[in-house]
Amino acid sequence: MAKESSDRVFLQNSIKTLATNIRFASVDNPVSTLTITSSVPNEGKSTIAIALAQAMASNGQRVLLVECDMRRRTLAGALGLHARHGIYSVLSGQTALSDAVVETSVRTLHFLDCEPHIPNPVDILSSRRFKQFVEQVRSEYSFVIFDTPPLSAFVDAAVLSTVVDATLLVVRQNFVRRDELTSSYEQLKKAGANVIGAVMNYCENEKSDYYYSYYTKDGKKKRGHRHDSAPTLDPAPVPQPAPAPVQQRPAAQQARPAAQPASRTATPNIRPIPTQQRVSPESTAQFLAGTNYRPRPYEDE
Repeated sequence: MAKESSDRVFLQNSIKTLATNIRFASVDNPVSTLTITSSVPNEGKSTIAIALAQAMASNGQRVLLVECDMRRRTLAGALGLHARHGIYSVLSGQTALSDAVVETSVRTLHFLDCEPHIPNPVDILSSRRFKQFVEQVRSEYSFVIFDTPPLSAFVDAAVLSTVVDATLLVVRQNFVRRDELTSSYEQLKKAGANVIGAVMNYCENEKSDYYYSYYTKDGKKKRGHRHDSAPTLDPAPVPQPAPAPVQQRPAAQQARPAAQPASRTATPNIRPIPTQQRVSPESTAQFLAGTNYRPRPYEDE
């Protein structure tokens, strides 16, 4: 359970960082419409599209997530939504955009699905009506995300990249081959796409466990991070010096009784050394709780 929570927290932080990087990708021409694609299937592009849309909408922006994988729809099932109308009915003028868009669990996030078995998706994406549709959603929403098919099978993403502000390429670690990735990137560049970057997905995270245990009270010990429940190490044995040779003394001196060690009660002002090892406080708050320190009025809490 702790591992799943750690991965979830790390994913949320990574998506927020991605959203921030996209927001500042171009200062002069801010990105408001984005195409998300991948080289081959099962690289997690739809998952990234949903997570990014939710992160954008959590900041109060009006975000529209559009299903443009007209051959294999996945967003509606992942979101648990059912729409009566889709993008084809909007492009054909049968339904208004406001009637086709459905709300999601995030208040400012909206979703536009596509109908199944749409003929000639490439012709639709390259049509003049679709370009007008992109301009319409650009004016009504702060950010629009288009989820598209993989580039190795179809050219939909390359065609759509010519009418949006930027394109994001999702790369699954240890899954896609180098030649497939370079071929997809070259295909986008030949189409004139503004590829602002790539997202590494399904990658092993080496820091999530450490940071999760650091920022939670009940986290388990990870990567040498010390907790109150961590066992203490016994001190290393100190080597004792070799005994000096015994010198013979006169019989009178040998008969004198040895001096008795001073009793602890004879020196009441000396405190005994504690035998229990104290563990350093886990945080600054715990340290201050054990002292008489009180913050001044002008100091931060």
